[in-house]
Amino acid sequence: MQKLVSIIIPCFNAQRWLAEAIDSCLEQTYRRIEIIVIDDCSTDDSMEIIKSYGDKIIWERLTEKRNGSYARNRGLALSKGEYIQFLDADDFIFPKKIERQVNFLEETGADVVYGDWRYQGHQDDEVIFLDQIEKPGTQTDILQSLLENWWTAVASLFYRRTAVEKSGGWDESLSAAQDRDFFISIVMSGAKVVYQPGCYSIYRRYGNVTVSTASKPRWVENHFNVLQKVEKRLSQQNKQIPIDYRRALAQGYFELARDYIYIDYSQYLLLLNKSLTLCPDFKHKSSRTIYNLVQNIFGFRLSEQLFHRILLLQAFINSKIDASTSKRIQSNSTVDCDNADNCVVQ
Repeated sequence: MQKLVSIIIPCFNAQRWLAEAIDSCLEQTYRRIEIIVIDDCSTDDSMEIIKSYGDKIIWERLTEKRNGSYARNRGLALSKGEYIQFLDADDFIFPKKIERQVNFLEETGADVVYGDWRYQGHQDDEVIFLDQIEKPGTQTDILQSLLENWWTAVASLFYRRTAVEKSGGWDESLSAAQDRDFFISIVMSGAKVVYQPGCYSIYRRYGNVTVSTASKPRWVENHFNVLQKVEKRLSQQNKQIPIDYRRALAQGYFELARDYIYIDYSQYLLLLNKSLTLCPDFKHKSSRTIYNLVQNIFGFRLSEQLFHRILLLQAFINSKIDASTSKRIQSNSTVDCDNADNCVVQ
């Protein structure tokens, strides 16, 4: 008999996408599945859509607003499957995903598998487009990669239940970076993670707004908290954090520092110092040849100071250009009035 797979879908105000997510689960070629939808107090028509599926799905509506991590943990508590698939309500999977990944875990004996995935973009003018397939590939040390800022979409992953339970579940205190934190917890609990080529997951993106751009300070703060958690856990496990993980953490803190450049310069400096404390000889591998040259001659810290000043100068110049362009447009506009009630701007 096939082993049971539990697909857990947290939902909050996802009426536009929810049916497609659920339907993508019902269309799986692997038939022994249970679909669990946890509604986090939606105020739109999500519940009507959920109820329309009758006994095809299992659902529960929370009595008070929580968050996606709580909903996933609640779905896991209700589930009975030996395998677990987490799927956001606005994403979907292709029909053969579950079958392929169950078979792959059975063949390899691994605890977790991840595959390729693809952005589906939705613009304000209702235009829908597919980006190129993202191929996360095999990682030599997956914890090191996750600390350095490597990522794969939630829907692309598939787990043995035992791996999820050992991880301790989703951290409900985080308002961003929950998926990175959860995957790190999976890996640090000893799970064997493998890569399987093939794109069977779609991750939606709406316009230019993402979790990181919607509230950059919140995004950075939560990722910082995730790295702090890992650093503390690694320190508890080892007398000294292994050098590869110290370098990876330094890289992770550096990536966050760059996100703080325009937000809070003091936090930018604090995070740079975190990188250098963990790894005194830390260097940024830049795509800019001039940056690498300056860094090799004068060192990382001075290179970053120069980089920051150049960015400020560019921002200042751009603001002046924008202001000048605006004035020129205004001065070139004339008002043609053939009478007091009929004025035309040309």
